Amino acid sequence: MITTLILFLSRIRFFLNKKFSLLFTFVLLTSCSIDSNNNIETNKPLVLTTFTVLADISRNVAGDRLHVKSITKEGAEIHGYKPTPSDLILASKADLIVENGLGLELWSKKFTNAAGNIPKIVLSEGITPLLIEGDVYKGKPNPHIWMSPKKAIYYLDKLVEAFSDIDPEGSNTFEENARIYKTKLINLDHQLRESISKIPDKNRVLVTCEGAFSYLANDYGLKEAYLWPVNSESQVTPKRMLKLIKTIKKHQVPTIFCESTVNAKAQLEVARSSGASFGGTFYVDSLSDKNGPAPTYLELLSHNVQLIMEGLLIEKTIN
Repeated sequence: MITTLILFLSRIRFFLNKKFSLLFTFVLLTSCSIDSNNNIETNKPLVLTTFTVLADISRNVAGDRLHVKSITKEGAEIHGYKPTPSDLILASKADLIVENGLGLELWSKKFTNAAGNIPKIVLSEGITPLLIEGDVYKGKPNPHIWMSPKKAIYYLDKLVEAFSDIDPEGSNTFEENARIYKTKLINLDHQLRESISKIPDKNRVLVTCEGAFSYLANDYGLKEAYLWPVNSESQVTPKRMLKLIKTIKKHQVPTIFCESTVNAKAQLEVARSSGASFGGTFYVDSLSDKNGPAPTYLELLSHNVQLIMEGLLIEKTIN
């Protein structure tokens, strides 16, 4: 009987040790995950942005005074992103959350509510948006304001104000950083305008997967055509594909493009059916990684315009 009791107690101790070990491992892994993946610098205010483009713009204003991190990673599709538990943990530690607005981040309202009473800034507020023309989204605002370097300048002023609220001592630094970055955006705007002005009028039709280039097209005198107006490739329909093919043939568009965060399969079929060439991948809703062609916002804009120039300056007859 004593032997049986000793065996029973040993099994209980084994079970408890195993359970404690699993619990300890879970806590340790969770802690390590938060520390390694989110890399929170506790000595600096934490600023979270909804996507990588806003993170890069924010870093240029923040300098070394703030720790800026994007919730979504490079290459992520941001319209329908689903925040993870670790995203919520990180957000609960933030001093400020930065988002674009105008319906771009469909998930942001629930996300910020779940994060708690964290200050939030919407960069598109106060800017008159371009409206989507045609389709079921007619009359709704196009959220891709940052695709115009001239419009992105307004983002900087809002960031300076929001950053100064969470770090008043850094106000002068934020203002000076923003001034320097504004100069870069103005210079880039002049360069892009000069480059695109070389495209012949008959070639000035920009065909993409998503209607994300309305602001850039409006700035530089391009017409725009696309497979879907906003959101994702799930909106591709045979009717939209046929309409785009007819537009390409009508205007003799030599080259068409797609964006990095969506599947280009439908657009490749449009190219094959229309006789146009596929000119490569634009970056809009996400930067590339550091080894890619668009690791910063300024390089993103330059990369896109370079593809446009290479694609629309060529002469091609489409039957």
